[in-house]
Amino acid sequence: MNDIELAGRVAREAGKLLLEIRAQAAIDGLDGKALKDKGDHDSNVLILDRLRTERPNDAILSEESKDSAERLASDRVWIVDPVDGTREYSEGREDWAVHIALVSNGIPIVGAVALPSLDKVLVTKPAPSIVPSNAPKPRLVVSRSRPPKLAEYLAGILGADLVPMGSAGAKTMSIILGQSDIYAHSGGQYEWDSCAPVAVASAAGLHCSRLDGSDLIYNNADPYLPDLLVCHKQYAVRVLAAIASAPAGSFDTA
Repeated sequence: MNDIELAGRVAREAGKLLLEIRAQAAIDGLDGKALKDKGDHDSNVLILDRLRTERPNDAILSEESKDSAERLASDRVWIVDPVDGTREYSEGREDWAVHIALVSNGIPIVGAVALPSLDKVLVTKPAPSIVPSNAPKPRLVVSRSRPPKLAEYLAGILGADLVPMGSAGAKTMSIILGQSDIYAHSGGQYEWDSCAPVAVASAAGLHCSRLDGSDLIYNNADPYLPDLLVCHKQYAVRVLAAIASAPAGSFDTA
């Protein structure tokens, strides 16, 4: 089993487990933080067990596990988010995801994003085909609970409609799936939030960068990676120019 097959298989297995947990929780009356915690924990255990069994020499950075500086010396580091969008997961929504990526020399070389409620797993190879957009205006996907000021600013500059959505993985995949066109985020993310989605989006042919246009580099000593731009390539120059000229206060920590 190659790395891409492994990432896709483990993402799908974790997604299946999470759906089973949520279904049983509805019977048992488990909800809110308790459901979030159980989903995070059990998915993390499954993912780490599979990766350590199949790739025992690789390092792992997971949102739900204690970090170790040893990963910084590794040529191969798996970066995972066992449940991206725990709020949406606990609320019975569809817009949450499982992220599994493999990084080499700071670059994501393999990625899998599972959207379990949609029965989809998108991987880097074969890269997913982008669903064409026929929307009359650009659609800018934003947090459904904490829409950043930057998104509102960009929507005004670009004449874009805002599309509220949950997890970072769901937002990024929504561009591939034809549900949105631009995802610009400022503040409040870590490497596990964007690594796998960026790997898949890049493979599909989307523009992926920091908000200043610089490359997204992973497996840093500090995993905080606060900003992100993913969009159709035809929007990239215009969006980056708008961000560069944004007035003070356009970037917040939502």
